[in-house]
Amino acid sequence: MSLRNKIAFLLIILCVCLLSFTRTTLSEDKPDKGIKDEMYQELGLFADGLSIVQSQYVDEIKPKDLVYGALKGMISSLDPYSEFLTPEEYKELKSNTEGRFGGVGMEITLKDGLVTVVTPMENTPAWNAGIKSGDIIVKIDDKIIKDYTLTDVVKALRGSAGTEVKVTIWRQGVKELMEVKLTRAIIKLEDIKDVYIIEPGIGYVRLVEFSEQTTRDLKDALDNLKEQGMKAVALDLRNNPGGLLNVAADIAQIFLDEGKLIVYTKGRDEGQMIEFRSKVRSAYSDLLMVVLVNEGSASGSEILAGALQDHKRALIVGQKTFGKGSVQTILPLSDGSAVKLTTSKYFTPLGRSIHGEGIQPDISVEYLQIIRQSTQANIPPEISKTFQEEKDPRDVFMQRYMSDNQLMRAVDILKGLLVYNNQQ
Repeated sequence: MSLRNKIAFLLIILCVCLLSFTRTTLSEDKPDKGIKDEMYQELGLFADGLSIVQSQYVDEIKPKDLVYGALKGMISSLDPYSEFLTPEEYKELKSNTEGRFGGVGMEITLKDGLVTVVTPMENTPAWNAGIKSGDIIVKIDDKIIKDYTLTDVVKALRGSAGTEVKVTIWRQGVKELMEVKLTRAIIKLEDIKDVYIIEPGIGYVRLVEFSEQTTRDLKDALDNLKEQGMKAVALDLRNNPGGLLNVAADIAQIFLDEGKLIVYTKGRDEGQMIEFRSKVRSAYSDLLMVVLVNEGSASGSEILAGALQDHKRALIVGQKTFGKGSVQTILPLSDGSAVKLTTSKYFTPLGRSIHGEGIQPDISVEYLQIIRQSTQANIPPEISKTFQEEKDPRDVFMQRYMSDNQLMRAVDILKGLLVYNNQQ
């Protein structure tokens, strides 16, 4: 048997196995015969190319390297979020779910083929260096990252705490590229920050991400604010890149009546069509709410904001969200590698697609930081930092509140709603 025929035979066997795997994993329906026949025909072309590389390429290449390369190209051509993971990459992906890692602290994605910052995480090297949502990463350590997968970029950015990495970014409206040196640090993810009564009867909670403990922590925060006289709340989802889908749905239940649709996913297969509904009536289903969002609010944040907006449970204030509304499923393969595949998309209760569209706020407010004169203006930076660290956290937060025009607008809206309710 010739080399080409051997390769073609092996590819047909591989195709049959993949089709069988896809059928049993994603659906019980039989694949369309026409599509299967077309697949077999195209495998001949692929076998020709593989045979030429195997016999005539200047260096001898291992068959597994060729197959891995083909899989990487095939999967990455589908969309920015789908990719093939080698056993090493898959192992690293699983190890990065523990909540602590050495890195620079920013959520990234591929947008129009460009590595784009979704949001920097607060009090991380990226945040402190002034990296913003929407920044496009062009180089890492002077290496152009064209054709990098997201996994490649994450791997390049992460490393031991204390080591440096240089990132070159392009920012819309800025003529020249910006070079930023970042010192990697241990990134510890937090889900809830800044729980305060900021005006009489008005509470504030900033939700940073959606992790396993977020639902419990948010309930505790709301209970604490209620004991302090909270009658309305500003829920801040700005720069929240998302997290676990089920947690975002659980949080929506806190503010919705029983039986309300929160979000649904829709894909080609019936098994990917899932609805999330509120199961019980919560003590906070009538709480007056304003939700703050911006271009750094993505995924789970958009699910929560979209559900509350569609059910008219909250006014959404701020700027249009990022628009990351697709579901990726990790499908392990027999040799320890895996395929991360986009299998469905998110839709709000009224059927709006989040992916590529984002959530448009009810009241658009562009962020304009209000600069206020400070008596500490001439204090050296190192003394000023110590001064800030010694101040009461609430005082530090209230200073930020008074310079945050979006939050001030949200509080004004809640004040109006409270006055209206009292009159009624």
